Amino acid sequence: MLTTATPDIDPEIIDTERQRAKALIARHLPNNHTTAPHPSLAPLPAVTFSDIFRQEIDRVAAGEPRRQGIDVSRYEAPDEPAIDSDEATMREALRNAYISSTFLSDRHANLELLDEFGKNAWLIGNSQTEEILQWLERELAGLRSEAESINKARKAAQGQSKAELLTLQENWKRGVGKILEIQVGTDQLHRQILEHQSQHAA
Repeated sequence: MLTTATPDIDPEIIDTERQRAKALIARHLPNNHTTAPHPSLAPLPAVTFSDIFRQEIDRVAAGEPRRQGIDVSRYEAPDEPAIDSDEATMREALRNAYISSTFLSDRHANLELLDEFGKNAWLIGNSQTEEILQWLERELAGLRSEAESINKARKAAQGQSKAELLTLQENWKRGVGKILEIQVGTDQLHRQILEHQSQHAA
């Protein structure tokens, strides 16, 4: 059955009535309705975590501090091999030195670019973010104004229909009362007929 809320017409629900309604609803709910999912819901997909991810979850769940962080060894200068090292060790050390030098050179170039152009990029990003914020604020103001207009129209419509709805409600109550009176009278008349028939039969 489709119902429409009429808060500007309906009287305020008192706490005792609210508690009674909640109790009636609770009687039809299973005991585990707050913990067990509804049978009509699809089962959740299975989630599989990697070993590293599972270790991190267990660490956070146990409240333990983080054991590892950023590996800073890549930013350190490589150790020099011993003088009496063989050719393979020397070549490996030279290779690592080239890799470290290239990495640090590229990082230095990136820092110089950031120092030169980073400020302008930051200002442009702030400007774009501010434009988005202003657009969202205008959108929010429009939605608030629309909601206020709808609320005023709803109140006006309910105010115009209040007298008619109250009259219909009173007529409905009187009609239900008359039906009950007729039902009681019918039962009394039926009982009298049965008593009259039993007296004549005797």
